[in-house]
Amino acid sequence: MRIFTLISLMLICHFNSQSQGCVAIRSGGMACMAHGNEGKSNKSWTLTSSSRYFHSFRHFVGTEEQKQRVDQGTQVINHVYSMDLTLSKQLNSTWSVAVNLPIISNTRSSLYEHDKKKRYDTHSFGIGDIRFAAYAWLKNPDHYSKGNVQVGLGIKLPTGDYKYQDYFHINDTTKILGPVDQSIQLGDGGTGFTTEINGYYNFSKKLSAYGNFYYLISPREQNGVSTSRGGATAASTIANGSDVMSVPDQFMIRAGVNYMVKKFSFALGLRDECLPVHDLVGGSNGFRRPGYIISVEPSVSYKLKNVTAFINIPFAVKRNRTQSVPDKIRTKLTGVYTQGDAAFADYTFNAGFAIKF
Repeated sequence: MRIFTLISLMLICHFNSQSQGCVAIRSGGMACMAHGNEGKSNKSWTLTSSSRYFHSFRHFVGTEEQKQRVDQGTQVINHVYSMDLTLSKQLNSTWSVAVNLPIISNTRSSLYEHDKKKRYDTHSFGIGDIRFAAYAWLKNPDHYSKGNVQVGLGIKLPTGDYKYQDYFHINDTTKILGPVDQSIQLGDGGTGFTTEINGYYNFSKKLSAYGNFYYLISPREQNGVSTSRGGATAASTIANGSDVMSVPDQFMIRAGVNYMVKKFSFALGLRDECLPVHDLVGGSNGFRRPGYIISVEPSVSYKLKNVTAFINIPFAVKRNRTQSVPDKIRTKLTGVYTQGDAAFADYTFNAGFAIKF
């Protein structure tokens, strides 16, 4: 049934995505690898190109927006563009494998990272963290078309440059070379393990529901990259453990409904991206901006023979920058409650195509 293809594309839109801002969720799962109606045991290849763009500028502490940052012109502005190339192989009716290569281009504009008087940019460009994954349906799709659940396991390799450097302006004539902010680094420096659950249920030939759960386990606690941007590290930063970058876990949950109209597929759902305060495995100290984003997620795709094009635009409805481990340590050391901020976008724009051959 063509509804299977739709469910796949709703998930394809989000391999290796970054969330909307400084809460850097760098991956969102791969495709559901659902079957079409081309026949049993179809051993096909699929090449997907998915581009994503957003610019973050709204600062939040917890769920409270720091509107004065925009009014004062002191906000951090991130422009993030990524293109994910994913090649998947259907091995048989049940099993499939995939590899994902992200290409990333980031620009970060701020005052506080430089001389605090003029706004300057830092940049990063290159490949991100490559990921390999294998998937299996719990029921044979050739015999179960009403609904099914797929599980996936994968490994994320630290191929992206996690200590990318650019120049920071001390004054009009002096610059210093140092690692760029964590939010625009190309990778996190850790080998991670991914778990996924993808599912669907068909109410009719036109209407269905879908769900996707993705979790990245990052055993490494810190990657050793300094957060001082090439300058001296403050003693207070060392004391609370935020002097080096953390390698955090991340997860995403998506659910919604699809509706088919001829060659068009329309979907509407909710999306929750989260960078947790504490990791499942290993320590959780080091600099990170934990938090979550809940978005309303409309999508549309169009299928023509073996090519499908898609557009997806999640709109943020709730943004929360939670208290990190270094925030908690600093609160305990000083007796003053501390909670850092993060910059978020209002929406992200995703578009791309998938070719089956």
